[in-house]
Amino acid sequence: MAQHQPSNRPHDFTGGLSRREAGDFTTDRRVLLLVGMSIIVGTAGAFAAWCLVSLIALVTNAIWFGQIGIRPASLAAVPRSLWVVLVPPLGGLVIGLMARFGSEKIRGHGIPEAIEAILIGGSRMSPKVAILKPLSSAISIGTGGPFGAEGPIIMTGGAIGSLFAQFFHMSAAERKTLLVAGAAAGMTAIFGSPIAAVMLAVELLLFEWKPRSFIPVAVAACVSICWRPLLFGTGPLFPTHFQPDLPWWGIFACAAMGIISGLQSGLLTTLLYRIEDLFEALPIHWMWWPMLGGLVIGLGGLIEPRAMGVGYDIIDGLLNNRLLAPAVMSILLVKTVIWLFALSSGTSGGVLAPLLIFGGALGWLVGLVMPGNDPGFWALLGMAAMMGGTMRAPLTGTFFAMEITGDISTLVPLLAATVTAYAVTVLLLRRSILTEKIARRGQHITREYGVDPFELSRAREIMISDVDTLPVTMTVGEACDFFASLEKTHRIYPVVDAGGKLAGIVSRADALLWQGNLDLAGQTLAENVTDASVPVGHPDDTVAFIADLMLSTGDGRIPIVDPTSGKLCGLIARKDLLRLRSSYRSAELDRRPYLTAGSKSRAQ
Repeated sequence: MAQHQPSNRPHDFTGGLSRREAGDFTTDRRVLLLVGMSIIVGTAGAFAAWCLVSLIALVTNAIWFGQIGIRPASLAAVPRSLWVVLVPPLGGLVIGLMARFGSEKIRGHGIPEAIEAILIGGSRMSPKVAILKPLSSAISIGTGGPFGAEGPIIMTGGAIGSLFAQFFHMSAAERKTLLVAGAAAGMTAIFGSPIAAVMLAVELLLFEWKPRSFIPVAVAACVSICWRPLLFGTGPLFPTHFQPDLPWWGIFACAAMGIISGLQSGLLTTLLYRIEDLFEALPIHWMWWPMLGGLVIGLGGLIEPRAMGVGYDIIDGLLNNRLLAPAVMSILLVKTVIWLFALSSGTSGGVLAPLLIFGGALGWLVGLVMPGNDPGFWALLGMAAMMGGTMRAPLTGTFFAMEITGDISTLVPLLAATVTAYAVTVLLLRRSILTEKIARRGQHITREYGVDPFELSRAREIMISDVDTLPVTMTVGEACDFFASLEKTHRIYPVVDAGGKLAGIVSRADALLWQGNLDLAGQTLAENVTDASVPVGHPDDTVAFIADLMLSTGDGRIPIVDPTSGKLCGLIARKDLLRLRSSYRSAELDRRPYLTAGSKSRAQ
């Protein structure tokens, strides 16, 4: 601060920040560039989904039926034999080798890995993941793994979007947008559910609700659904129409179904990680764990072959009442056991399709005693509630169930069941099946979003108006004596002229540099400070801007000046920011009643 030379050119202290006129959003025209890029990513995600589904069918047909083709095949027709026991462990061994010598990122069901890449890895994925994840998932599911393709395609589509973004000059937030756009496009192509895919992006992957990310992701999903008739055909995945004869209290029965599914979700999540702990305790390398999980799959396949594989035929059978109660019970129990052990072993596969089967099977069984005379309807509610509660994504579960059946009349019952299941799991479990895995790796994730109080408040609301200042006429020697004579002084003091206009600032460090310099002692502060070196805020600036200004300059105290006259209005220190946060926290905890017997007199 000593011997500052005045400058007519203002210095940029903001590190690229800029004051903006207050508005609803911060999105600028760069979103149009992301929209154009999301069209490409959406197309790539749709074709990646087709490649993954075809690869799964290719492996399934080759391994189980000895034929080459990409037509989807059900494992219900697989005869019980020693081959059923041997194939899944061999597939698990291949996946273990791919994970150890290829990329460990292919382990698991994909969504936690995508979340980690977004929050921790700067939304950067490697080409290895884009290749090995679909390949390992195709081997896992094709050799009998009880998984779905949605987790792998989310990881694969996300990797495509991330890799595409890495060829350009883009921020981490923009890479995240294209990563999630690719994931949403892949999910849309497989299930024909663009709305659910966008809601999944909002509830699970974006960690924000901003036009800069929402619009490109929605565009990618719309592009993908346009490609779907060419790649997968038209219409809903499981076309069904329900006309349940529900009584007036039927909505409460739907909520009861949500409670049951929420308890089921909590039990499955707890068991999954308990079994994972057992694998962690094994005295062998994790590379061998998928083979052990495959052995459980094979033994389960001897009992119920339909429990292996994706199981879309089971979902269709539940919704259209094509299964008998003993078969539903057998599928539910066997698939639950083999899924828990297989996923805990660290193999590659998705969770969405199994969750639909678990929730649908239990819902179908409960529906036998529920009103409406249609177990398939209750199976649909169980599917949506299980998905929404387990993944902590109630809107995704609601719209997904509606889109895969094409029946919009079920929207309200679906919402009641899904939100209830969501409430149960939120109250029972600290983390979801997705975030628990990340937390075990030492990363905490919060899933609650709110408006930043720093964005709601203005500098004038928290600044200290009565500011201790030094006059420009004070000499350097007097300033040194001032800092030395007081036991407690502020670290910096604004310097103002007779009209109150900010001329600069003086810090304790400046006084230490000036001390003992006889040449400077008689000079005034006006000769040694300049406002060109001072980062300042304006009364109408958001507190968020002031906080960012502190970060970019390293200054803990920002003078607030009138933008027209340059007069000092106040000062904001770091403690003022903390005080603002404290006031909002207090408001969250304040539960005083206001409409009481004495409220009228207090209001007066």
